[in-house]
Amino acid sequence: ELELKTTLRELVIYAFFLTDLCILTFGMVSTDMYYLNKVMSHLFLEPSSSSEDNRSGFGSIGSRADFWRFAEGPLLDGLYWDKRYNNTMLTLQNSSHIYYENLLLGVAQIRQLKVHNNTCAIYPYFRTFLEDCYSEYRYGAEDRSEFGLKNESEWKYTSASSLSPWYWGSMGLYSSGGYMFTLPQSKQKSLEKLVSLRQHNWLTRGTRIVFIDFSTYNANINLFCIVRLVVEFPATGGALTSSHTYSVKLLRYVTYYDYFLASCEITFCLFIITFIIQEAIKIVKLKKKYFKSAWNCLDLLLLVVSILAIAFNIYRTVAVSLLMKELLSDPHVYPDFYFLAFWQVLYNNMIAVNIFFAWIKIFKYVKFNKTMTQLSSTLSRCAKDVTGFAIMFFIIFFAYAQFGYLVFGSQVEEFSSFQNCIFTQFRIVLGDFNFEAIEAANRILGPIYFITFVFFVFFILLNMFLAIINDTYSEVKADFKLITSEELQIRDLFRQ
Repeated sequence: ELELKTTLRELVIYAFFLTDLCILTFGMVSTDMYYLNKVMSHLFLEPSSSSEDNRSGFGSIGSRADFWRFAEGPLLDGLYWDKRYNNTMLTLQNSSHIYYENLLLGVAQIRQLKVHNNTCAIYPYFRTFLEDCYSEYRYGAEDRSEFGLKNESEWKYTSASSLSPWYWGSMGLYSSGGYMFTLPQSKQKSLEKLVSLRQHNWLTRGTRIVFIDFSTYNANINLFCIVRLVVEFPATGGALTSSHTYSVKLLRYVTYYDYFLASCEITFCLFIITFIIQEAIKIVKLKKKYFKSAWNCLDLLLLVVSILAIAFNIYRTVAVSLLMKELLSDPHVYPDFYFLAFWQVLYNNMIAVNIFFAWIKIFKYVKFNKTMTQLSSTLSRCAKDVTGFAIMFFIIFFAYAQFGYLVFGSQVEEFSSFQNCIFTQFRIVLGDFNFEAIEAANRILGPIYFITFVFFVFFILLNMFLAIINDTYSEVKADFKLITSEELQIRDLFRQ
């Protein structure tokens, strides 16, 4: 009875904590973020319907010439809005309002990374035909020397802060430095600068990636939109495009609802301090035995993630205020909001993991329920059988993954890397597959691979897994009929 009373009291307190955490997390996001991302993506990524040349869109970039065509056309058209919707000139000539609602913060920045010449080995038979050799991007092969006109910053390498995040692209991991320049606030001057860079060959054979970064602020919904357009130039030739659009709420305390969230943040901090004291007392009492319980480890994980979230929230608030002061002092520079947006997204991901485990922790307080006890008993009793089955399953699964990678990897996108093969096979198990692509890649081995994989993995192994769970659950259910349930004690406790 004492254990039940303690558990119920902890459950009520934890329910208040969970409610407070949910209010905080859902206060960070809104539907406006999705629509703002969609609007920006439509403007810069999709070609204009009125354009006669559909190759001007960002997604259609396939060469260096296509990049300059996009930069001098759709990019400048999207960045500089000098007229209102009624064709009257804007009163503030030094600012651009994208879609008339989103203020362009400062100016846009363009940055590239290059590699040295002769960074790869040429086979002796071809050395008479090939003099230059530019490898794929590696930090050791990065070119940091001056080139071209050597008179402006775009021709000189600029090192970045050690805290600036590196970029993980399709073809490699890229550093945060490079050859960079900012566009002027005038559309005409920006066009002249881009034309000059194109004529003086700012993009070379050694160029491996180009970043286009800019930020906007929408006061209507109090959201910053940070856009990064990326064009990779792999060693194979051609170009690969990708984009990242982050809508984040960096200015937290503006409306009355924001101040309500601030009070919830203070309450959250008080809860965390209380939980830290409780867990410290438990660790002192139990010592090593404390870490043998999975629920105790989950409590520690929640506390660590919560402390990191509180620390980042404080840092983000201070950093945004300092960055806004710098922006207002000089509107001709590029404000690096991508740094804050990157860590804001990681913060959101961390909070998402935190709230996921916070909800999972509810099972700790409802363990006296008969259904939950049966579930946990079933999983613990069949753990050895499931482990043995998992070893056999993944041996066959990885064997098929290697087979698919070697046979179809050079022709089918879903099998182009070993990781893609693993995800593709899970999709096949769920019924999502492209049989025509496999058959076109190899008319003999394609159908054999598909039929045997579906037969062994889907029809045999998965049904074996379900049989193990079902058989163990039947045994547990039969044993529980002989045990008196604690639910009657809980009912009596509530009546009292």
